[in-house]
Amino acid sequence: MKKSIKSFASLVLALVIALTMSFSITAVAYAKEKEKIAQSERIEEILKSMTLSEKIGQMMLVYVPKSKAYETQKKRQYGGYVIFANSFKNSTKGKIKKRISVWQKTSKVKMLISVDEEGGSVVRASKYKQFRKYPYMSPRRVYQKGGWEKVKSDAKSKSKFLLSLNINTNLAPVADVAYKRSNFIFSRSFSTNANAVSKYIRLSVTEMNNKKCISTLKHFPGYGNNGDTHTGVVVDYRSKKVFENRDLKPFKAGIKAGAPMIMVSHNIVRCFDKRHPASMSYKVHKYLREEMNFDGVIVTDGLGMKGVINKYGSYEEVAVRAVKAGNDMLCTPHGVRGIRAIRKAVKKGEIKESQIDKSVRRILKMKLDYGIIR
Repeated sequence: MKKSIKSFASLVLALVIALTMSFSITAVAYAKEKEKIAQSERIEEILKSMTLSEKIGQMMLVYVPKSKAYETQKKRQYGGYVIFANSFKNSTKGKIKKRISVWQKTSKVKMLISVDEEGGSVVRASKYKQFRKYPYMSPRRVYQKGGWEKVKSDAKSKSKFLLSLNINTNLAPVADVAYKRSNFIFSRSFSTNANAVSKYIRLSVTEMNNKKCISTLKHFPGYGNNGDTHTGVVVDYRSKKVFENRDLKPFKAGIKAGAPMIMVSHNIVRCFDKRHPASMSYKVHKYLREEMNFDGVIVTDGLGMKGVINKYGSYEEVAVRAVKAGNDMLCTPHGVRGIRAIRKAVKKGEIKESQIDKSVRRILKMKLDYGIIR
């Protein structure tokens, strides 16, 4: 009899625990859905308040002007600025923070403030001792010094460092898998092993997300053993099978880890598109969206690079092609020319305003997710 009572009591307790857990899960799911709806409503509210020029402006990630950056932002309302090393060279932490704060105050929608702080050969702020005692090491060197724990702490440190300067976006980590030392991307690549690069990307993105610093996987679909698109048109003849078994692995790992932004290269990758650089290719963007299920922000590599300028000649054509291909943001030295060219294409019916809206929604969602806007 006692045994039966004990069994019954255990069953009741198990049911109570199960029901409690079920209610808790339901409550969490309800709260998340409520938050999602509220965010969606906020995005639509901001979107409706914008003119067409302001919406296109949100798609511009502009190289910071050498002078009058505040006045430029007040007039143009860009989605973000990219800061290069020269802006840090003769400045201080206090001056940089204040300067960024002024830009943000004049922005109707707060900006992405971005740098390429990869570590190693590409550093912007940590290059100068007034900002950091030593520049950040290359990811490859970081691992050699302390393994995967050091990789995690390095990503955490970079995020804290940038956020302390009011910089909310790192145009890193590099997800390219080089082949050998002589390759252009080798010094910036974590490893020649795709699985190792994938783990590096997963850990880096996770740590950056934990700190609410925006990460950017680059350069999709992978440089591999190709040349430098800063200096000319580059054609990649590798097969899609090679990409799927090698170069795309780190991007898949980053997407799974929750990377909010991916930068597309200017390489003409023939297995995807025989005619156009990846950044200008609808086929490449469709693959990234549909085959790799990436729903975040897609940004071009720098549109001042010869890999696209030499191919198309006119910057205006490059800007319009970039949007038609499916980019949400244009990393560009020519914000005003970009806005004018894209607005003209919308007015002529070459680009649908609904496509502009879709990109701006993605940008606003990312800014809300990372606390840049509220």
